[in-house]
Formats: sequence, C-alpha cells, structure tokens
Amino acid sequence: MPGAELVAEGWILPGLVDAHTHPGAETPGQPLDVAVLEEDLRAHLNAGVTLIRAPGLAGDPPDWFGQADDNPRAFHAGPWIAQHGQFMPGWGVRPELAELPIIAAEQAARTGWAKVVIDWLPDDDVMPVEVLREAVDRVHAVGGRLAVHSQQAAGGSVAVAAGVDSVEHGMGLDLDLLPRMAEQGIALTPTLSVITASLAKIVADPERARKSWYVHGASAHARLTAAAVEAGVVVLAGTDSRPHGGIAEEVRALVAAGVSPHQALAAASWSARSYLGLPGLVEGGPADAVVFEEDPRTDLDQLGAPQAVIVRGKRVR
Repeated sequence: MPGAELVAEGWILPGLVDAHTHPGAETPGQPLDVAVLEEDLRAHLNAGVTLIRAPGLAGDPPDWFGQADDNPRAFHAGPWIAQHGQFMPGWGVRPELAELPIIAAEQAARTGWAKVVIDWLPDDDVMPVEVLREAVDRVHAVGGRLAVHSQQAAGGSVAVAAGVDSVEHGMGLDLDLLPRMAEQGIALTPTLSVITASLAKIVADPERARKSWYVHGASAHARLTAAAVEAGVVVLAGTDSRPHGGIAEEVRALVAAGVSPHQALAAASWSARSYLGLPGLVEGGPADAVVFEEDPRTDLDQLGAPQAVIVRGKRVR
C-alpha cells in the first residue's frame, strides 16, 4: 500500500470477533454505564477483538458506539425483547405477544438486529412459533436480522421452525436440526466457555448438581458445538461473560470440544466477519487486523499476546 507504515510483522488474521457480548453493565439488571462501556470496549481491543456483536444491551448506547476510531466496530440489537415474567429483572422490554413482532421490527430497523428471548427456565412457556415466525418476517421485511436466546430443547425447535438468523447459546438443541440450520443459514453462537465454566461450578456441589436443570444440556453442549461445525452450521465465537476480552478462552473451548484450531479461529475471525457482512484481508476491505508472533493455529497461547491490533487502519495496540 503506497505510504503505508510497517507496524508489525508476523501471522496476520482479520481482526477478531466476539459475536456475543454485552458491554456496559457490571451486573445483570443494571442500567448501561458509559464509563463501564468504554472500559469493556478497551478490554476487547486489547484482546485483538476489532468487531463485536451485542445481542442485547442494558440501554441505548451513545452515538460513538462502534464508530469511534479507538473502538471495535459494533453491531447491536438494542434491549432484549422477552416474554412477561422471564429474563433478567431490570433488563429488556416485555411487550404483549401480539405486539412483539412489531417491536422487534422497529428495533431491527434502527440497528440492523433484534434479539428475542424465546425460552427461559424449564417450566416457562416457550414463545409460540407463530409469534416468532411473524417477528422473523417483519424483521426481514425491514432488512434486519433476528437473534434468539434459547437454552431449552423446545426453544431450539421453535427457533429453527421460525427461520431465525442466529441461535444464541442453543443449549439442548436437537442434533437432528443441525442439517436444517446449515441449509437455512441459521448461525449458532454456543458461548461454550461460559457454559462450561458454569457447569463446572454446579457439578462441584453434588447436591446442587442433582437438582439443577442446567446440567443435562450443559454437559452435552461441547458435543453439540462440534457436531454443528461438522454439519456445516455457521458457528460464531461469543463470550457472554465478564471480564470482557475473553475471546481466547472461547477459541480454546471450541478446540477442546473437538473443533479444529483453524475452524475455531474462523469462528472468531474471518467466518464471523463474513456472516456479519464485513470482508477480511482483501483489497478494499476494512483495515482491521490482529498480528501474532507465531501461527495461533499451532500455538493457541498466541491469542493471549497479540503483537499489534489495527482498527480502521490505525494501530490501537
């Protein structure tokens, strides 16, 4: 590139992607805090993440969110949209079911994405497929995409039947649905590292594990994730946890599940960028890159020590 400055040499990847992160609030239910948001975004950048997708925020972000030179690029779905009596108290909106597709479409028209919580606890009602299908149709009609939170088998079935764009978490998803997801282009963001960590805490207490609904689905989640990759589903790397900047742990979790290092890195880089509509290291593409001293496919520890992080053609680390 004429006039370009050499900032680093090594193994270059398109900037990393965290496709499921909720920056800006320290604990569930808190309102969005701009100072916390800035700190969270810096943590992402320091980890080599130059693009995030926030499928749910604690409030409307400032205008500079995802646009400032020293911020990751960002897609977001605004506040979560949930059913009455479900999801985190203090977060999201809970319209009547008849109004939910309209609310989702209005949100997607503003930001390109909407996020719907279609199931919650095992005894809670799963969102009716007719309501979700209408939400999908309305969101698509305004040029947007719809992500859904699902952590129950019934919710996963409804999500695939309705033709959503991405399933977040997907715990308990029926393996038989994976070919259909691949065919329809429905992505899966398994947030595997946080689910695995939560499972470890639960099984450490046998009495708690015996009573917990979470154990069955979480125990099978690594196998589900590997099977999704094998079936050709677009799998996206997402952390869904604090502290932010933990994308390396998600890549390691994918590899531990049986996903190849190349495919795991794709889920956190070029494949995720392509799914979200941004090219990688190609002529005319966004100048977003992360540089490592050695090939991270053969040494995952490289992910914790990027040599340089470039966003919009500017070195930020």
